Amino acid sequence: MPASPMARTSPSPNRRRTGPGERGRHAEGLGRPARRAPSSHRYAYVGLRPPGPLYGVRPATVGKATSLQDAYFSGGTAGQLMRRLAQRPDNLLVSSETVHDFQLSPGDTVNLRIQDARTKALRTVPFHYAGIVKEFPTAPKDSFFVANAAYVARATGSDAVGAFLLDTGGSHQKQIAAHLRQQLGTGATVTDLTQTRGTVGTSLTSVDLAGLTRIELAFAVLLAAGAGGLVLALGLAERRRTFAVATVLGARGGQLRGMVLTEALLLAAGGLAGGALIGWALSEMLVKVLTGVFDPPPASLSVPGGYLALTAGAAVVAVLAAALNGIRSAGRPAVEELRDL
Repeated sequence: MPASPMARTSPSPNRRRTGPGERGRHAEGLGRPARRAPSSHRYAYVGLRPPGPLYGVRPATVGKATSLQDAYFSGGTAGQLMRRLAQRPDNLLVSSETVHDFQLSPGDTVNLRIQDARTKALRTVPFHYAGIVKEFPTAPKDSFFVANAAYVARATGSDAVGAFLLDTGGSHQKQIAAHLRQQLGTGATVTDLTQTRGTVGTSLTSVDLAGLTRIELAFAVLLAAGAGGLVLALGLAERRRTFAVATVLGARGGQLRGMVLTEALLLAAGGLAGGALIGWALSEMLVKVLTGVFDPPPASLSVPGGYLALTAGAAVVAVLAAALNGIRSAGRPAVEELRDL
């Protein structure tokens, strides 16, 4: 399941309870503050169906430790549904299967039977249907529920945390997970996103293509720079005779430099604009074509600003180098240039 890079720690019931701050200090030992969000885990019965996982989250902070994409939900964006859970604690997000089976409409009461931590007996807890959740960090693919952790704690008499989500910032996931395992010992289960992806992934979308992607992107930078500079250099070389004739007819050096620089500017601007347009169109097409491959599909295109700036800069430098070489060639004596041609 696509999600933000994170490590998940699940405390054992037999282990001394470790607070969120202590877990945060473990991760901060690697050089960066850890953004974390606790999540409670219960099992809830609805109707005559088997029990389904019930995840209690803190709506205001869960988005800081994991990326909640709009594609994960239906009936509102990720931000809107989290606000609904915060504004009305008894709101509940359910799977589309549950909505279909019980013909639910927004605002309908959903009675879940949850085990009371004090009496160990099942008690009926009323919720109100607020939206559909298709995917959620650490949740299974089948039916599950997402609710406000504070409301679940009051209803069950326990605020026990089932897991902590730690955001690694997109890097060093394996190292941070290994560090947490060392600090927390065998009493806690620590899993990182790369480990989970390798365990459950069986398709192209689960393959780590980071190394191949870096090679391809580096080749694209060289191709953009080489193509831009080469096109201009060849065009100027073909017009050496034109520049020589213009010089004989009285064109000054500044006018020749202006001609070369104007052509370079038009080539660079047109190439960058055309490349950006074609790249955007191809990206949109690929996302539409591969929507069925990714579950859930990406909510929007990811724009690598740094890489695009590097590519544009390399292309501009190559075009400028070709223009300066053309200016140097145009400055040769006209008679000598015509003799060589």
